[in-house]
Amino acid sequence: MSDRTGRRNRAQLVLLAAAVAAAALVPMALAYLTLGAHPDVAATADRDTPGEDALRALDRAVTSASTAVSGYQWSERERAVAAFDGALAADVRGIETARLSETVAVDVTRNGTAATAWATANCPRGPNRAFGACEAVDGVVVQERAGETTLLAVGFDVRVTEPEGSASMTAVLAVG
Repeated sequence: MSDRTGRRNRAQLVLLAAAVAAAALVPMALAYLTLGAHPDVAATADRDTPGEDALRALDRAVTSASTAVSGYQWSERERAVAAFDGALAADVRGIETARLSETVAVDVTRNGTAATAWATANCPRGPNRAFGACEAVDGVVVQERAGETTLLAVGFDVRVTEPEGSASMTAVLAVG
C-alpha cells in the first residue's frame, strides 16, 4: 500500500507543479499583450519605405564609388565618369533587385537635368575660390580642382513599384 500512496503523492506533486507554472505564465502573457509588445509591432514601425531604403543605399554606393574618380585630369573627365559608372554599376543592380522577393521592384536611372540644375545652384565658385569649371556629365556633377576631376554630386530618378502602387522620386546626392 505504501508504494501506491507514494505514486499518488508524486502524481499530485507533478500536477501541483504544472498548475503553479501555468498560473505564473498567465499574468506574464496578459502583461505582454496589454503593453502591446507584439513581435511585429517593432518590425513594421521601424521599417522605411522602399524608396527611402533605395536612396539611402544609393547614397552609400555613390560615396563608395566616388573613389574611382580620383587621379583623373580635368581633360579626362568623361573617362572619370565612366570609371565611376563602372564602380557604381554592381551596387545599383543590387539596389534594384534587393527586395524582389517582397514583390518590390526598384528602377534607378541617372537624371542629367537634375544634376545640371544642382551644378548651377551649388557648385563652389567666385573670386575667392581656387576651383575651376563645374560640369554635369551624364548626370554626374564634376568640378576641376587643381587640374583634377572631383566628383561633387549625382542626379538620380528612382521608381519603386510594389503591390500597393508605384512612386517616383528625383534626388541629387552630394558626395562628401
